[in-house]
Amino acid sequence: MRAKAAAALVALGLSALPVLTGCGTGPSLETRSRITAPPGDSRDLAIGSAGFTESELLAQMYAALLDHAGYRTHVLTVGNRELYEPALEAGQIDVVPEYAATFADWLNAKEHGSTAPPVASPDLGATLRALRRLAGPRGLTVLPPGRAVDQNAFAVSAAYARTHHLKTLSDLGRAKLPVRLAAGEECVQRPFCAPGLRKKYGINLTAIDPKGVGTTPAKQAVQNGQDQMVLTTSTDATLGQFGLVLLADDKKLQNADYVLPVVNRARAGSARPAAALNRLNTVLTTADLAHLNEQVDSWRRLPADVARNYLREKGLLPKD
Repeated sequence: MRAKAAAALVALGLSALPVLTGCGTGPSLETRSRITAPPGDSRDLAIGSAGFTESELLAQMYAALLDHAGYRTHVLTVGNRELYEPALEAGQIDVVPEYAATFADWLNAKEHGSTAPPVASPDLGATLRALRRLAGPRGLTVLPPGRAVDQNAFAVSAAYARTHHLKTLSDLGRAKLPVRLAAGEECVQRPFCAPGLRKKYGINLTAIDPKGVGTTPAKQAVQNGQDQMVLTTSTDATLGQFGLVLLADDKKLQNADYVLPVVNRARAGSARPAAALNRLNTVLTTADLAHLNEQVDSWRRLPADVARNYLREKGLLPKD
Protein backbone atom coordinates (compact mmCIF):
# COMPACT_ATOMS: atom_id res chain seq x y z
CA MET A 1 0.00 0.00 0.00
CA ARG A 2 2.79 2.43 0.90
CA ALA A 3 4.69 1.73 -2.35
CA LYS A 4 1.51 2.15 -4.36
CA ALA A 5 0.81 5.49 -2.69
CA ALA A 6 4.35 6.70 -3.34
CA ALA A 7 4.02 5.79 -7.00
CA ALA A 8 0.75 7.71 -7.12
CA LEU A 9 2.49 10.80 -5.75
CA VAL A 10 5.17 10.65 -8.41
CA ALA A 11 2.57 10.11 -11.13
CA LEU A 12 0.69 13.19 -9.91
CA GLY A 13 3.81 15.32 -10.00
CA LEU A 14 4.27 15.38 -6.23
CA SER A 15 7.74 14.76 -4.86
CA ALA A 16 8.38 11.60 -2.88
CA LEU A 17 8.02 12.56 0.77
CA PRO A 18 9.55 11.04 3.89
CA VAL A 19 7.54 8.49 5.82
CA LEU A 20 6.84 8.90 9.53
CA THR A 21 9.59 7.28 11.57
CA GLY A 22 8.47 8.22 15.07
CA CYS A 23 11.01 10.99 15.69
CA GLY A 24 10.28 14.69 15.84
CA THR A 25 10.27 16.46 12.51
CA GLY A 26 9.45 20.13 12.97
CA PRO A 27 8.96 22.66 10.17
CA SER A 28 11.99 23.20 7.97
CA LEU A 29 13.54 26.56 7.21
CA GLU A 30 12.12 26.31 3.69
CA THR A 31 8.54 26.06 4.95
CA ARG A 32 8.78 28.51 7.85
CA SER A 33 7.82 31.45 5.65
CA ARG A 34 4.62 29.69 4.63
CA ILE A 35 3.80 28.94 8.26
CA THR A 36 4.15 32.58 9.32
CA ALA A 37 2.39 33.94 6.23
CA PRO A 38 -1.15 35.34 6.56
CA PRO A 39 -4.01 32.95 5.74
CA GLY A 40 -4.12 32.42 1.98
CA ASP A 41 -6.95 32.17 -0.53
CA SER A 42 -5.60 30.39 -3.60
CA ARG A 43 -8.16 29.98 -6.38
CA ASP A 44 -6.83 26.55 -7.40
CA LEU A 45 -7.07 23.96 -4.64
CA ALA A 46 -5.99 20.32 -4.46
CA ILE A 47 -8.22 18.19 -2.24
CA GLY A 48 -6.54 15.11 -0.78
CA SER A 49 -8.17 11.73 -0.25
CA ALA A 50 -6.69 8.80 1.67
CA GLY A 51 -8.14 6.33 -0.82
CA PHE A 52 -10.78 4.55 1.25
CA THR A 53 -14.49 5.05 0.57
CA GLU A 54 -15.30 7.51 3.33
CA SER A 55 -12.27 9.68 2.65
CA GLU A 56 -13.10 9.74 -1.07
CA LEU A 57 -16.68 10.78 -0.33
CA LEU A 58 -15.60 13.58 1.99
CA ALA A 59 -12.97 14.81 -0.47
CA GLN A 60 -15.58 14.90 -3.25
CA MET A 61 -18.00 16.84 -1.04
CA TYR A 62 -15.27 19.32 -0.12
CA ALA A 63 -14.39 19.74 -3.79
CA ALA A 64 -18.01 20.28 -4.82
CA LEU A 65 -18.60 22.88 -2.09
CA LEU A 66 -15.43 24.75 -2.99
CA ASP A 67 -16.28 24.59 -6.73
CA HIS A 68 -19.67 26.11 -5.92
CA ALA A 69 -17.92 28.88 -3.97
CA GLY A 70 -15.87 29.82 -7.05
CA TYR A 71 -12.70 27.77 -6.61
CA ARG A 72 -11.10 25.43 -9.14
CA THR A 73 -10.47 22.08 -7.49
CA HIS A 74 -9.10 18.65 -8.25
CA VAL A 75 -9.05 15.58 -6.02
CA LEU A 76 -5.80 13.69 -5.46
CA THR A 77 -5.90 10.19 -4.00
CA VAL A 78 -2.84 9.59 -1.82
CA GLY A 79 -2.85 6.27 -0.03
CA ASN A 80 -1.97 7.09 3.55
CA ARG A 81 -1.36 9.79 6.12
CA GLU A 82 2.43 9.29 6.06
CA LEU A 83 2.36 10.62 2.50
CA TYR A 84 -0.46 13.14 2.35
CA GLU A 85 0.30 14.99 5.58
CA PRO A 86 3.78 16.17 4.47
CA ALA A 87 2.24 17.11 1.10
CA LEU A 88 -0.36 19.15 2.98
CA GLU A 89 2.37 20.96 4.94
CA ALA A 90 4.24 21.67 1.70
CA GLY A 91 1.18 23.09 -0.09
CA GLN A 92 1.12 20.29 -2.67
CA ILE A 93 -2.27 19.37 -1.20
CA ASP A 94 -4.44 22.15 0.19
CA VAL A 95 -7.35 20.44 1.97
CA VAL A 96 -7.87 16.98 3.45
CA PRO A 97 -10.69 15.35 5.44
CA GLU A 98 -9.38 14.18 8.80
CA TYR A 99 -10.49 12.73 12.14
CA ALA A 100 -9.81 14.87 15.21
CA ALA A 101 -8.51 12.31 17.71
CA THR A 102 -6.60 10.15 15.24
CA PHE A 103 -4.87 13.12 13.62
CA ALA A 104 -4.03 14.68 16.99
CA ASP A 105 -2.29 11.52 18.18
CA TRP A 106 -0.59 11.05 14.81
CA LEU A 107 0.90 14.56 14.84
CA ASN A 108 1.86 14.11 18.48
CA ALA A 109 3.79 10.94 17.63
CA LYS A 110 5.42 12.69 14.68
CA GLU A 111 6.52 15.57 16.89
CA HIS A 112 7.40 13.77 20.11
CA GLY A 113 8.02 10.15 19.09
CA SER A 114 5.92 7.03 18.93
CA THR A 115 6.09 6.46 22.71
CA ALA A 116 4.68 9.90 23.57
CA PRO A 117 1.55 9.81 25.76
CA PRO A 118 -1.62 10.31 23.68
CA VAL A 119 -3.15 13.77 23.56
CA ALA A 120 -6.56 12.73 22.19
CA SER A 121 -9.45 11.81 24.45
CA PRO A 122 -13.24 11.44 24.41
CA ASP A 123 -13.40 15.19 25.20
CA LEU A 124 -13.80 16.91 21.83
CA GLY A 125 -12.80 20.35 23.11
CA ALA A 126 -9.59 19.12 24.71
CA THR A 127 -8.74 17.01 21.68
CA LEU A 128 -9.22 19.97 19.33
CA ARG A 129 -7.05 22.21 21.48
CA ALA A 130 -4.26 19.64 21.42
CA LEU A 131 -4.66 19.11 17.68
CA ARG A 132 -4.49 22.82 16.91
CA ARG A 133 -1.40 23.28 19.08
CA LEU A 134 0.34 20.58 17.06
CA ALA A 135 -1.00 21.60 13.63
CA GLY A 136 -0.41 25.34 13.83
CA PRO A 137 3.43 25.28 13.83
CA ARG A 138 3.28 23.06 10.76
CA GLY A 139 1.35 25.64 8.77
CA LEU A 140 -1.95 23.76 9.09
CA THR A 141 -5.33 25.14 10.09
CA VAL A 142 -7.88 22.80 11.67
CA LEU A 143 -11.42 23.86 10.76
CA PRO A 144 -14.42 23.20 13.02
CA PRO A 145 -15.88 19.69 13.15
CA GLY A 146 -19.50 18.92 12.43
CA ARG A 147 -21.74 16.23 13.91
CA ALA A 148 -20.35 13.25 11.99
CA VAL A 149 -17.98 10.99 13.91
CA ASP A 150 -16.22 7.83 12.76
CA GLN A 151 -14.94 5.97 15.79
CA ASN A 152 -14.72 2.46 17.12
CA ALA A 153 -18.13 1.02 17.94
CA PHE A 154 -19.63 -2.23 19.17
CA ALA A 155 -22.55 -4.10 17.63
CA VAL A 156 -24.72 -7.03 18.66
CA SER A 157 -27.46 -8.87 16.82
CA ALA A 158 -30.81 -7.08 16.80
CA ALA A 159 -32.45 -10.21 18.24
CA TYR A 160 -29.93 -10.33 21.10
CA ALA A 161 -30.54 -6.64 21.82
CA ARG A 162 -34.32 -7.14 21.91
CA THR A 163 -34.13 -10.23 24.10
CA HIS A 164 -31.93 -8.56 26.70
CA HIS A 165 -33.30 -5.00 26.35
CA LEU A 166 -29.98 -3.54 25.24
CA LYS A 167 -29.52 -0.08 23.78
CA THR A 168 -26.22 0.98 25.34
CA LEU A 169 -22.97 -0.59 26.46
CA SER A 170 -24.03 0.25 30.01
CA ASP A 171 -27.11 -1.93 29.50
CA LEU A 172 -24.86 -4.81 28.49
CA GLY A 173 -22.65 -4.30 31.54
CA ARG A 174 -25.64 -4.29 33.89
CA ALA A 175 -27.00 -7.47 32.27
CA LYS A 176 -23.87 -9.40 33.39
CA LEU A 177 -24.13 -11.60 30.31
CA PRO A 178 -21.07 -13.59 29.21
CA VAL A 179 -19.81 -11.90 26.04
CA ARG A 180 -17.45 -13.29 23.43
CA LEU A 181 -16.16 -10.38 21.31
CA ALA A 182 -15.14 -10.59 17.65
CA ALA A 183 -12.29 -8.10 17.18
CA GLY A 184 -8.64 -7.76 16.27
CA GLU A 185 -5.99 -9.46 18.38
CA GLU A 186 -4.86 -6.06 19.68
CA CYS A 187 -8.21 -5.68 21.46
CA VAL A 188 -6.81 -7.60 24.41
CA GLN A 189 -4.53 -4.66 25.30
CA ARG A 190 -6.06 -1.56 23.69
CA PRO A 191 -7.70 0.75 26.27
CA PHE A 192 -10.70 1.44 24.01
CA CYS A 193 -11.39 -2.28 23.63
CA ALA A 194 -11.36 -5.16 26.16
CA PRO A 195 -9.77 -3.29 29.12
CA GLY A 196 -12.11 -0.32 28.67
CA LEU A 197 -15.20 -2.45 28.22
CA ARG A 198 -14.44 -4.25 31.46
CA LYS A 199 -13.35 -1.23 33.51
CA LYS A 200 -15.75 1.46 32.31
CA TYR A 201 -18.82 -0.66 31.56
CA GLY A 202 -18.33 -3.79 33.67
CA ILE A 203 -18.95 -6.03 30.65
CA ASN A 204 -18.23 -9.71 31.29
CA LEU A 205 -15.89 -10.45 28.38
CA THR A 206 -15.10 -14.15 28.32
CA ALA A 207 -12.92 -14.24 25.18
CA ILE A 208 -11.66 -12.26 22.18
CA ASP A 209 -12.34 -14.01 18.87
CA PRO A 210 -9.54 -12.65 16.60
CA LYS A 211 -11.53 -12.14 13.42
CA GLY A 212 -10.54 -8.51 12.80
CA VAL A 213 -12.27 -5.14 13.11
CA GLY A 214 -15.59 -5.05 11.28
CA THR A 215 -14.69 -7.87 8.90
CA THR A 216 -17.33 -10.03 7.26
CA PRO A 217 -16.28 -13.14 9.25
CA ALA A 218 -16.48 -11.12 12.49
CA LYS A 219 -20.01 -9.94 11.73
CA GLN A 220 -21.07 -13.41 10.63
CA ALA A 221 -19.83 -14.81 13.92
CA VAL A 222 -22.22 -12.49 15.78
CA GLN A 223 -25.01 -13.12 13.29
CA ASN A 224 -24.86 -16.88 13.84
CA GLY A 225 -24.42 -16.64 17.62
CA GLN A 226 -20.83 -17.87 17.80
CA ASP A 227 -19.92 -14.47 19.30
CA GLN A 228 -22.18 -11.96 21.04
CA MET A 229 -20.56 -8.67 20.00
CA VAL A 230 -18.28 -7.29 17.26
CA LEU A 231 -15.87 -4.35 17.18
CA THR A 232 -16.59 -2.22 14.12
CA THR A 233 -16.94 1.53 13.36
CA SER A 234 -19.75 4.01 13.85
CA THR A 235 -20.13 4.54 10.08
CA ASP A 236 -20.21 0.83 9.16
CA ALA A 237 -22.74 0.67 6.32
CA THR A 238 -23.22 -3.11 6.33
CA LEU A 239 -24.54 -3.85 9.83
CA GLY A 240 -28.13 -4.19 8.63
CA GLN A 241 -27.14 -6.88 6.15
CA PHE A 242 -26.04 -9.05 9.09
CA GLY A 243 -28.96 -8.15 11.36
CA LEU A 244 -26.70 -6.17 13.70
CA VAL A 245 -27.24 -2.95 15.66
CA LEU A 246 -24.83 -0.65 17.47
CA LEU A 247 -24.86 -0.22 21.23
CA ALA A 248 -24.38 3.41 22.25
CA ASP A 249 -21.06 4.34 23.87
CA ASP A 250 -22.97 6.24 26.56
CA LYS A 251 -19.97 6.66 28.90
CA LYS A 252 -17.68 7.87 26.09
CA LEU A 253 -15.03 5.17 26.06
CA GLN A 254 -13.97 6.08 22.52
CA ASN A 255 -11.91 9.11 21.53
CA ALA A 256 -13.51 12.10 19.81
CA ASP A 257 -12.87 11.15 16.18
CA TYR A 258 -15.09 13.81 14.64
CA VAL A 259 -14.77 14.51 10.93
CA LEU A 260 -13.17 17.86 10.09
CA PRO A 261 -11.22 19.55 7.28
CA VAL A 262 -7.54 20.42 7.71
CA VAL A 263 -6.13 23.02 5.33
CA ASN A 264 -2.77 24.46 4.38
CA ARG A 265 -2.86 27.89 6.03
CA ALA A 266 -0.82 29.75 3.42
CA ARG A 267 -3.00 28.52 0.53
CA ALA A 268 -6.47 27.89 1.96
CA GLY A 269 -6.52 29.32 5.46
CA SER A 270 -8.69 32.37 4.82
CA ALA A 271 -12.33 32.77 5.78
CA ARG A 272 -13.74 32.03 2.29
CA PRO A 273 -12.77 28.36 1.95
CA ALA A 274 -13.60 27.82 5.62
CA ALA A 275 -17.10 29.22 5.09
CA ALA A 276 -17.65 26.96 2.08
CA LEU A 277 -16.49 23.83 3.92
CA ASN A 278 -18.31 24.67 7.15
CA ARG A 279 -21.65 24.46 5.33
CA LEU A 280 -21.31 20.68 5.44
CA ASN A 281 -21.21 20.76 9.25
CA THR A 282 -24.82 21.90 9.41
CA VAL A 283 -26.14 18.73 7.76
CA LEU A 284 -23.72 15.78 7.76
CA THR A 285 -24.39 13.25 10.53
CA THR A 286 -22.80 9.94 11.42
CA ALA A 287 -25.86 8.13 10.07
CA ASP A 288 -25.64 10.10 6.82
CA LEU A 289 -22.00 9.14 6.42
CA ALA A 290 -22.79 5.46 6.96
CA HIS A 291 -25.54 5.65 4.31
CA LEU A 292 -23.21 7.36 1.85
CA ASN A 293 -20.59 4.67 2.43
CA GLU A 294 -23.25 2.05 1.74
CA GLN A 295 -24.16 3.62 -1.60
CA VAL A 296 -20.56 3.33 -2.75
CA ASP A 297 -19.59 -0.01 -1.18
CA SER A 298 -22.84 -1.93 -1.60
CA TRP A 299 -24.67 -0.17 -4.42
CA ARG A 300 -21.50 0.40 -6.48
CA ARG A 301 -22.12 4.08 -7.12
CA LEU A 302 -19.30 6.53 -7.83
CA PRO A 303 -18.16 8.63 -4.83
CA ALA A 304 -18.39 11.87 -6.85
CA ASP A 305 -22.00 11.14 -7.86
CA VAL A 306 -23.02 10.11 -4.34
CA ALA A 307 -21.38 13.21 -2.87
CA ARG A 308 -23.06 15.64 -5.28
CA ASN A 309 -26.46 14.00 -4.92
CA TYR A 310 -26.25 14.28 -1.15
CA LEU A 311 -25.28 17.96 -1.28
CA ARG A 312 -28.16 18.68 -3.66
CA GLU A 313 -30.63 16.84 -1.42
CA LYS A 314 -29.48 18.91 1.54
CA GLY A 315 -29.74 22.19 -0.38
CA LEU A 316 -25.99 22.87 -0.38
CA LEU A 317 -25.75 22.67 -4.19
CA PRO A 318 -28.35 23.74 -6.75
CA LYS A 319 -30.36 20.90 -8.26
CA ASP A 320 -29.92 20.29 -11.99
